[in-house]
Amino acid sequence: MAAETVFASGFTPDPARALDVLAFVLCPPEVFAPTGDPDEIAAVAELIEPAKAEAVRRWHALHAIELAQN
Repeated sequence: MAAETVFASGFTPDPARALDVLAFVLCPPEVFAPTGDPDEIAAVAELIEPAKAEAVRRWHALHAIELAQN
């Protein structure tokens, strides 16, 4: 199965910026499944939830390092 580009943007989120992480975490799966098909939304949600958890984990780790340095 060939990879398909579903969305492209020039925006590059900053994993150390809380606002960028929060925007990603709060973004509903429907945004990444523009057809609105329930099966597609469920598949996107299944794939994106671990990425959201990882984004929060990385932000927390970076934030902890920053706090320890100050």
